[in-house]
Amino acid sequence: MLLPDAPGSLGRLAEAIGTVGGNIKSVDVVESLPDGTVMDDMVISLPTNTMADVLISAAHMVEGVVVDSIRPFSGTVDRRGQIKMLVDVAGASSNSDKIAQLIDNIPQVLTSSWAILLEDGSPVRRITASYGAPEDDGSTPSLINITAAQILNPAEDTWIPESWALLDSSLAAAPLGNSGLVLIIGRVGGPEYLPSEVEHIGYLGTILSRMLQH
Repeated sequence: MLLPDAPGSLGRLAEAIGTVGGNIKSVDVVESLPDGTVMDDMVISLPTNTMADVLISAAHMVEGVVVDSIRPFSGTVDRRGQIKMLVDVAGASSNSDKIAQLIDNIPQVLTSSWAILLEDGSPVRRITASYGAPEDDGSTPSLINITAAQILNPAEDTWIPESWALLDSSLAAAPLGNSGLVLIIGRVGGPEYLPSEVEHIGYLGTILSRMLQH
């Protein structure tokens, strides 16, 4: 949701969502924009058999609110989930267990649909993937050269397997430090990853690379 960065805006939005039976479970401020608005990532529960599009009508009752996208999601969005993931990774007894904890949890904490871990090289090797990730099609891309967190564009990054971009999936990637590992995340149906989200993914990649060294 895009809404005015002003006192009372979130309260008015919550009240409007409540009129259709919606309940805001969590709110994460994704980005503060220079035009005086903020992009919030919200998890909202609705009564059984209620169509999600009622949220659009409710949100538009509040002046200045724009619904960027709606997608299915379970759980909540908050920084505590990311901290717990880091604790779980740090507490794992081996690198293979740490990688398993990472791939199992990172789609949830980054409000994404799936994650894939690659080992960069010639050829690139797929190490593991989360539930819901596109299946390995057996392709062996040449060196992908992901040196910093970035949005991936299948039209320009021709090494990307076709299955990753199905259903208008948005893609982002980040190296895990100098480990040679690259994290790929995808959102089926979007929305696109914002610059602040990509920056955040990069920070997580740096932290996780340190953990995998011990």
